[in-house]
Parts: sequence; C-alpha cells; structure tokens
Amino acid sequence: MTTNDFDYELPEELIAQVPLKVRDQSRLLVLDKETGNVEHKHFRDILDYLVPGDTLVLNDTKVLPARLIGVKEDTGAVIEILLLKDIQDDNWECLVKPARRIKVGTIVSFGDGRLKARCIKELDEGIRHFELIYDGILLEILEELGTMPLPPYIHEKLEDQSRYQTVYAKEVGSAAAPTAGLHFTKELLSEIEAKGVNICYITLHVGLGTFRPVSVENIEEHEMHSEFYTMRKDVADKLNLAKKEGRRIIAVGTTSTRTLETIMGLYGEFKECSGWTSIFIYPGYEFKGIDCLITNFHLPKSTLVMLVSALAGRDNILNAYKIAVNEKYRFFSFGDAMFIK
Repeated sequence: MTTNDFDYELPEELIAQVPLKVRDQSRLLVLDKETGNVEHKHFRDILDYLVPGDTLVLNDTKVLPARLIGVKEDTGAVIEILLLKDIQDDNWECLVKPARRIKVGTIVSFGDGRLKARCIKELDEGIRHFELIYDGILLEILEELGTMPLPPYIHEKLEDQSRYQTVYAKEVGSAAAPTAGLHFTKELLSEIEAKGVNICYITLHVGLGTFRPVSVENIEEHEMHSEFYTMRKDVADKLNLAKKEGRRIIAVGTTSTRTLETIMGLYGEFKECSGWTSIFIYPGYEFKGIDCLITNFHLPKSTLVMLVSALAGRDNILNAYKIAVNEKYRFFSFGDAMFIK
C-alpha cells in the first residue's frame, strides 16, 4: 500500500482557519463503517447515536503554550522553538526553525533572558535537545512567553487561546490538541452522562507525529515518533467490564484510539499502566480496543487518514471525504467532525 492510496483533493478554502463561536455547532458526518452510508448532522446530534451503556473515552491532555520566539545570544538571529517532549531534568526535545543555525552549545534567549535554552544535542528533521534555564515555575513562564503551537496550515491568529484546548483538558504535556474533543461543551458532556453513557479519561501527550508527514512511498516503511500515555485503574476496570458485557467503546479522537489499541495489544486487556507508544494503524489492522470513533477530517496522505481507513475501509473513507468536500465541510483542527459507527 502506498502513501498516494490515501490522497484526496481538498480546496484550500475548506481548511478551517478559526474555530466556530460555539463548539458543538460544528457539522457531523456520520459514516456507517459496514455499509458506507453517510448522514449529515450537527455535532450536538451525537446524542442520538449514543445509547445507555456505551463508554466514551476522551484524551484529557492539555496543550502547552509551547511555541517560543527568541533570539540567538551571539548573533541576535530570530529562532522559533516548539517544545515537544519533556525528556527529564529540564531537558526538552524541540522542533527548531531555522534548525541549521542551532548547533550544540548555542543559547537561545526568550523574554529578555527570563528563559534560556542551551542546545545539548543535534538530531535530524529539525529536532534538537535543549536544556532550559530559568528561575521560577516553567509552566508560568510558558504561559507568559509562549503561544499555542497551531498547525502550519492555520494562518489566522487565535484570539482566544482556550479554543485550542478541550473543555476537559487537565494533564499538561501536549504539543498539539486532541482536536476531536474540541467539539464538546461541558453541557453536552453532562447530557451524554445523563443518558447513561459512561465517560472515561485517558492521557496521551500529542507530540511530533502530528506535525510529521509521511515521506515514504510504501506506508509500511513509515516510522512513528513515540508519545507518552497513561491509563488509571478505575478506567481500565470500566473498559474491561464494557468489553466483557459486549458494550460499545467509542474513542474520541485518534489519540484515544492509539492509546486503547496500544494497551490491548500489549496486555490483551485494559490495565493500569503508562508508557510510550509508536503504534501505526493502517488498513489490515484488526482493532482490539474500540468499536466506534469520533474524529475530525484529516490531512491527505497522513497517518490519521490511514488509521480511520483501517477502521472504516479506505473506499468508505475516501468516498465520505469526497462527499464532505462537495458539501463544503470544514477540514482539519478547527473543522467539522465525523462519527464512524
């Protein structure tokens, strides 16, 4: 299977640049993975497709204001750093632009020196390891100096930084939002619970894989970057009971999906655990954890299109995307949603 097998035509004007004023007023394309049938709804209508006993799994990661603009101390050149992964002891894996200017020993200063980053390791694809030097609490400094690391296809300024967080974001550590969750409001979640649907939270910190395109022709040669996940015991117990009783597990987003499938693949059941996953799901994969998926519309030739194609079938997905383009759905992070049932 080649990367081009997952390509589709998308007019640039359909790439959503700003979020809607009300989260749950986005559109919802409902795709039956067995028949390929498509329905057109709005996100609030997800209530009509959930039944008592379903378990909805959401990723409660919180996005760091991890995009920093600083200057090289020796030359004054402007440098952009995106914090991707906390390695340990204030050492971070970062994506740097322009990376060619950053060598081991280079120091980048932010906010008139309130935060400094010293390069300690050079890697490929614009990746560098930095030691962060500061006084105080790093998160508070990032809240003051950093901005949300919006994807490169979003060119408009985000007026309200909270709109790139889910309403249930809790565990700080992501370089990008789990965007399928952006459609939920607290009120909608309360209504879902009142209907008898179980809501569970897992954590996967979204990292470099979100920004990295598939550059190989044969998709089996693509290597995913690893991301850190956590599942609590009470969540594992609820999910195992749902499996035992034959009730649906519905993942919200590809990040939740990858976490659930990783754990089931490792242990054959859900369990309290944490670790790093680099799971790559594409057609031919047999799902062990989830039954249905709430997701956004993803970039052509991306690993995320491959994941949803594994669940619903490549032809069904590409047909649904073609319909979505014709119906002028909004695409990508701030765009509309899809429910694969």
